[in-house]
Amino acid sequence: MPPDTRILIVDDHEDTLYALESALAPLGHRLSRATSGDEALKEVLRGQVGLLLLDVRMPGVSGLEVVRYMRRVEQTQHIPVILLTGFGADHELTTTAFRLGVADLVMKPVDPWALRTKVRYLYDAHRRHLALQREVQRLRALAGEHTETSAHPALPHPDAHVPTQRPMGAHAGELEKDRT
Repeated sequence: MPPDTRILIVDDHEDTLYALESALAPLGHRLSRATSGDEALKEVLRGQVGLLLLDVRMPGVSGLEVVRYMRRVEQTQHIPVILLTGFGADHELTTTAFRLGVADLVMKPVDPWALRTKVRYLYDAHRRHLALQREVQRLRALAGEHTETSAHPALPHPDAHVPTQRPMGAHAGELEKDRT
């Protein structure tokens, strides 16, 4: 990931944003914040977001709506998302979240140590995924260059069409005897 890639924290409550920033600060990654789903979408679409911590229930655009939109856009569909909720585990929410490809669903209040562990793992995994994608693109470009240079048929080897020669003085019958 580029060095300016950051973790985007989205919540409509200032105290929750502060608590999450404090919990993640020891990781040493760049952090940014948004206070609404609309603002989160704008930040994600601007690029350089390597992980999204997203509150589920916010006024206006909800966290689930943000994820739905992100999964439809190629540049954002692989960004890991951790959903945050303060309303307890809800079977419908859990099912919907995981169907949308959310990496995890975390209940508030958040355990800072557990959150740091999850964020570190997901952020690093996403970084490795992007590095592999870049390597695949590089190798495909090299393979494409190789294919382009070999698209012109090579000249045949000068000896390719030289007929096999019989030993001097050998007749067809004598050769058959030698084979048996």
